[in-house]
This record gives sequence, structure tokens and C-alpha cells, in this order.
Amino acid sequence: MDSLILIVEDEAPQAEMLRYNLEKEGFRTSLASNGEEAIARVDMEIPDLAVVDWMLPERSGIDVCRWLRVQPETRNLPIIMLTARGTEGDRVLGLQAGTDDYVVKPYSPKEMIARIQALLRRSAVRMAGEEMAYAGVVMDMDAHKVMRDGKVVHLGPTSFAILKTLMERPNRVFSRDSLLRRVWGDSLHVEPRTVDVHIRRLRKSKNAHGGANIIRTVRSAGYAIDADS
Repeated sequence: MDSLILIVEDEAPQAEMLRYNLEKEGFRTSLASNGEEAIARVDMEIPDLAVVDWMLPERSGIDVCRWLRVQPETRNLPIIMLTARGTEGDRVLGLQAGTDDYVVKPYSPKEMIARIQALLRRSAVRMAGEEMAYAGVVMDMDAHKVMRDGKVVHLGPTSFAILKTLMERPNRVFSRDSLLRRVWGDSLHVEPRTVDVHIRRLRKSKNAHGGANIIRTVRSAGYAIDADS
């Protein structure tokens, strides 16, 4: 599955319980116990979804959600607000801050995982009907077409899928194994070095009309799309 879930929760037993259940379902997790740590975690690796507790020390969960919504890399990030406050006014305030869902404690881990999976599915469907643009590269998901600086870039289906994965999370470093899981699924007959071959093809096609190479190789880590590379 490989989706990264950021858990922002200052109560360690609650955070560990959620992490355990998510990892049992195949998710990766990143933990933060306060708002500032959550921002630092996002700076290190952009998650696919965030579960944010309302009542956090120093910086509230509402502030964290608002911060996520104004950052270009996370403005469309699915967010679930987690709180013991269940009044209608609290729910409205959470939704106004940019959250996509609202879960009141105590909650069932099974229900939380179902909500996370549903949000991730909706996010994927929304992305499928959109254009993605970064550093002069535009991907039309419906037409399966890529443009760079107004010129068509000819890509095969595998290169298209790799570029889509990288552009969904600019500046995030994807390991070879992560790209294999996201692009090839559970195939047992694809070697990690196959990713390198397709990255070279992708770079060649994307740079055919000139322009800087924006796919960065991170030694011993993987690849990222980065306008400053």
C-alpha cells in the first residue's frame, strides 16, 4: 500500500494504538506529538494523509490544519481531525479550518482505517480528473498527455505513471522499492534497477526540447521531482 499517514497526537498510547493498526493494514506512519513537530515531519516527507488531534500543546490542531492548507505541497492533503470535542460548533470550526473528516474520541480503529481508506480513494479519484502542474510540466490525467513549457512530451504508460507519482508529491524522495510498489503493484518479477532504466527514459523524453533536469537522484535514497535540482 505504501501510503504515508501522519499522526499528530500528544497522547502516546492513542498514537501508538493508531500506528499499530495502520501498519498492520500496510500503511507507513509518521508520528508527531505537537504542532511544531508535525510541521517538521511534513518538511522531511510529505504524507498522503494526516490525522490531527485538536488539542495539542503549543500549537493547536486547528492551526496545523490551517498551515497545511496554505502550503502548495499540502493544500490538497486529506486531513482527519481527531478530538474529544463533539459539538456541532466544534465540527463546523474544524471543517472551516480545512479538515475533510471529523472523528470524535473514543473511536474504533476499524472505523478510523475505513475513513482513511475512503478519503484516500476520493483523493485519488479527484486527482484522476485533474491536471497537475509543476515547474513547467503539465500532466493531463484524462487525456494521458504531458506538456513541458508548451511542448508535447511523449511518454509510455510506465514513464507516465512514474512521473505522476513524483509530481503528486514534489520534493518527496521516493525509494526504488516505493516506486515499484506504486507503479508496478505487487509484481514479483520486476527488479529495483528497472526503476533506474525508466527514470533515464523519463528524463530523456522530458528534456527532449531542452530545459533543466528536475528529476533529482538522491544517493542511496531514491528519486524526487524538484525544481531546484
